[in-house]
Amino acid sequence: MTPPVVARILIADDDANIREALRELLESEDGLEVVGVAVDAIEAVEMAARERPDVAILDVKMPGGGGPRAARGILVESPQTRIVALSAYGDRASILEMLSAGAAAYLVKGSMPDEVTQTIQRVLRGESAFSAEVASTVVRELSDQLAGKEEAEAKRARVLSRVQEVIEHGGIHPVYQPIVDLARGRVTGVEALSRFDTGMPLQWFEEASDVGLREDLEASALAVSLAGLPALPTDSYLSLNLSPSTLLRRDVARLLGAVPLERIVIEMTEHYAVSDYEALNRALQPLRQAGVRVAVDDAGAGFASLRHILLLVPDIIKLDISLTRGIDGDRPRRALSCALVAFARETGTTIVAEGIETDAELRTLKEIGVTQGQGFLIARPMVPPIDERRILEILGV
Repeated sequence: MTPPVVARILIADDDANIREALRELLESEDGLEVVGVAVDAIEAVEMAARERPDVAILDVKMPGGGGPRAARGILVESPQTRIVALSAYGDRASILEMLSAGAAAYLVKGSMPDEVTQTIQRVLRGESAFSAEVASTVVRELSDQLAGKEEAEAKRARVLSRVQEVIEHGGIHPVYQPIVDLARGRVTGVEALSRFDTGMPLQWFEEASDVGLREDLEASALAVSLAGLPALPTDSYLSLNLSPSTLLRRDVARLLGAVPLERIVIEMTEHYAVSDYEALNRALQPLRQAGVRVAVDDAGAGFASLRHILLLVPDIIKLDISLTRGIDGDRPRRALSCALVAFARETGTTIVAEGIETDAELRTLKEIGVTQGQGFLIARPMVPPIDERRILEILGV
């Protein structure tokens, strides 16, 4: 006579009452044998490696890493073992974590005895088993995930359409902020900035980046900014903010090739990551040979801008507004700015201070040797022509 098949069960739970209740229930059932009882995840894995149980009932929150760690360890040591998660919590995070760890079933503590034994029988047959409460929780989670994904896709589609509309049909309006010689009041350059019919410029470029259109938006902004070059003072340069990846585009090269390159400055900011400075310098070399100058923007705002200075060897260093603001009453800001001015003097680089907003800031910057600057005190971003007489009045020249 063939002996009956006995399923070997491992129980792992740090609650002694739960362990004993499960042991008593399962051992009262024909065909089930409890081969081990563990109190934490580590002991459960060790016991499973030794006993090779058919089913392991694991407490989700037990010590030693919890049910997920125990489940993963058991399935490495004993791949044929079927995992049943057991928890006092019906929370979605615990359920999904145990499912991802390989659980074939999930029981909430306090389930009726029949539900426990039926669950074990089902997993022994190779089926999945979840209580009604757990099943509804999983359905809610999946529904929430689907709704969130659909909303994210709909939002992305709206952003994509909006950015494409601006790129293809206009909507970028260039303004130009003068950069002046602080001693003589002469406009030496202007920085091109983008404005949009609605929303902040930074938001537009961030959203364009999210949908893979940042380079396209930058190229469109470049085109409209270059179109204003003839209206700018003839002895001034045009400073353009371009990310390294946009700079390498062929259409950008064509746009730059259509203007006097000796009047162009390309600003590099730490907001754009540079993964390969050698490649970037190779791309810049023919432009620099043709007269383009390079500026490092946001100097002093972070380590990346200082790294830009060392690896790009710029013609212009622009002091970030975080250094300029309140420099008249802040010794650390003054000291760091003085160090950058000394560096620029040693390397033959021009310093431009950004964000000058008060007479005291202007006076202090001139005292420490900054020769050029821009900011709301001097002139706000504007549409040409540039009112140079107004700038001379403000600077008292």
